[in-house]
Amino acid sequence: MTERKNDATDKRGFASMDPEKQREIASKGGHTAQEKGTAHHFSSEEAREAGSKGGHAAQEKGTAHHFSSEEAREAGSKGGHAAQEKGTAHHFSSEEAREAGSKGGHAAQEKGTAHHFSSEEAREAGHKGSKASKE
Repeated sequence: MTERKNDATDKRGFASMDPEKQREIASKGGHTAQEKGTAHHFSSEEAREAGSKGGHAAQEKGTAHHFSSEEAREAGSKGGHAAQEKGTAHHFSSEEAREAGSKGGHAAQEKGTAHHFSSEEAREAGHKGSKASKE
């Protein structure tokens, strides 16, 4: 059995670099591949699948970040704004929006996280919706 000199020799080259330096080098490779036209362009389905795999792996390792509802709302808002600026945002028809809202409401009720509106809150929300649809 070979003895190890010390832990400092366990990692050499790229593996021994600071994680930030590794990201910097990897990023340069990605940019070069894009410039040369040899980079893989993920379809939305491929990207979704890859992201899901990464998320599951992080959860299994215990390194996944658990977003608060405020963090999730902020991240979603940023993504929505970016998609609108790029012109890639989905524009919901009123029917699609109604269906999505209904699904979200049902899911919240099943989880017990739905907000139960008082009659005054419901009246106010209806008034605002009516007013907005006329604009």
